[in-house]
Amino acid sequence: MKIAVVSVHASPLPVLMDQEEGGQDVHVADLAAALTEQGHDVTVHTRRDSVRPPEVVRAKPGYEVVHGPAGPPGPLPSDELPPHLDEFIRALRDRWQADPPDVVHAHSWTSGLAAVLAASGLGVPVVQTFHELGCLERKVRGRVIPAARVSTERLIAREASRVVATSSDEVLELVRMGVPRQHVAVVPPAVDVSRFTPDGPRLTRQLPHRLITFDDGAEEVVVALRGVRDTELVVVGGGPERVRALRELAREHDVADRVRLVGPVPRVARPALLRSADAVVCTTWGETASAPLEAMACGVPVVASAVAGLAETVVDGVTGVLVPPGEPNALARVLRPLLVDDARRDAYGTAAADRVEARYRTDRIAAEITRVYRDASGLEEAAEAAAQGPAEVRSGLQDA
Repeated sequence: MKIAVVSVHASPLPVLMDQEEGGQDVHVADLAAALTEQGHDVTVHTRRDSVRPPEVVRAKPGYEVVHGPAGPPGPLPSDELPPHLDEFIRALRDRWQADPPDVVHAHSWTSGLAAVLAASGLGVPVVQTFHELGCLERKVRGRVIPAARVSTERLIAREASRVVATSSDEVLELVRMGVPRQHVAVVPPAVDVSRFTPDGPRLTRQLPHRLITFDDGAEEVVVALRGVRDTELVVVGGGPERVRALRELAREHDVADRVRLVGPVPRVARPALLRSADAVVCTTWGETASAPLEAMACGVPVVASAVAGLAETVVDGVTGVLVPPGEPNALARVLRPLLVDDARRDAYGTAAADRVEARYRTDRIAAEITRVYRDASGLEEAAEAAAQGPAEVRSGLQDA
């Protein structure tokens, strides 16, 4: 298939140079590479965020990256992109009119806005992945989400031929927004099992036990650390303001000497860091959706809040433990016995790595996404009809 991927604010190129720590850009890069390896013709469309790269770059995995104009060529937050999308949309439309793809796959709501408008009237199906649905962020994580974003996401979801959700919670929200259930496919995030493996180097630690968490939702884990002895907490991610706030919180709860705020960690360095942990703690689902999978692939048990996709990724009592969200004391009560039980952690870690290998490999997720593409473009129905064979087709015509 000829696939056009739209990822306006998240280019895959830094990922290929091991300069990214994770997120949508990693997902786009890994998926594009896997689709290319499976024989598809893939082009990724992203905004020019620097004056350096040429308009078209041939990425090493074999797909093209096309840079389009969308505001000044520099960093720009995703939510500030819509006023700058007109020129980007025109460039997409001109390209697709001259050489239409079989399907368009948009990542994030700003990319969906560009893709839906550019493909309008061209007969090209659009598949949409939001990654973080605004109404869910507002409801589950208490974030302030502009009403304009939520209403735009509703329009995009209704206009798209198919929507790819990453959890059942997202499916329910999409149905509430008016998207037909049959137009929604659940496909979880993927993990690169060639990079994230149980075997390999691991970083040293200063205390007998180590926990790792991520800056999004780290407050709960910092507070829980009060009730967990002989344990250090490594917090990955977050900008300067976020780091300052978490450092102050650690001081307030007298755990500052056991909290390490390391900021963003490039993906190339993440496996060794993850392997050094006794457990990885995840309290939110969204930006860090791939984090529990990377930990599991490294054979590390995950302790997660029972929310959204985390409750579907972590098998309670098998690959890790699920805890009530927003309850640091309950989290501490779970962590204390787990940290001193080597056999239990080893069993969880082995099962976690097996689960990732069986369910979340990038090549498997790419195959599932391809089925969504074929469904959206009508190729799945055509393939099923062809598979019936001439006799079955003639019989069907006679019955009709």
